[in-house]
Amino acid sequence: MDLKGKVALVTGGSLGIGTSISLDLAQNGADVALTYRKHEKEAKAIAKQIKAMGRKAQEYKVDVSDFGAVQKLVNDVIDKFGRLDILVNNAGMNWDGVVWKMTEEQWDAVINVDLKGTFNFIRAAAPVFREQKSGKIINITSINALRGKFGQANYSAAKAGAIGLTKAVAREMGKYSVNVNAVAPGMIETDMIKDLPDDFKEKAAAETVFNRLGQPEDIAHLVSFLSSDKARHITGEVIKVDGGQYI
Repeated sequence: MDLKGKVALVTGGSLGIGTSISLDLAQNGADVALTYRKHEKEAKAIAKQIKAMGRKAQEYKVDVSDFGAVQKLVNDVIDKFGRLDILVNNAGMNWDGVVWKMTEEQWDAVINVDLKGTFNFIRAAAPVFREQKSGKIINITSINALRGKFGQANYSAAKAGAIGLTKAVAREMGKYSVNVNAVAPGMIETDMIKDLPDDFKEKAAAETVFNRLGQPEDIAHLVSFLSSDKARHITGEVIKVDGGQYI
């Protein structure tokens, strides 16, 4: 994919899937701004790797649930890089618990990051994309938005909301030549799951047709494709990358 001359903004770009997305976009020619909340050291390291490829890069600390802070960040990215072409809403969190024990704090925290955070960045970028009559928005959701997951009522609801948001914005932005799609990973082998019990990961792998977990680059390659002109006639889609975990 040729993304030379493009500027991408990746939320939650300092760890796991976000790291792979940031690096893959850069490897395909894009300059990359990436956000983080806690992991400054990791974010700076990723930005350094991107710069070593000859691309521009900048890390930004932000609370994605803060509407005003997100607007300011997007404006800062455009000031620094001169433009914005690709928005990848990857930042997310989970705070699991069965619904009869889930607290209001658990519910609000996940909804605010996983759903409101996605809206905040789309809201900030949409006028820019509308004005320039081009842009790519890719929202990272989950197969658990499609099937539900025991102990994840908040996460499943937030990610399902992001799918509805994807489809609505695809309709609204289509006449401005903006593509809006969602990627729904299954369980991906990142540092976030390294402390999960082995039997839990084995059960997830056994749900796939390949009997293996996905890798972060499996998501990143699809994001780069959706960010390119090769995907110019794809919009409003939810593409599972789960090895058949949910068929």
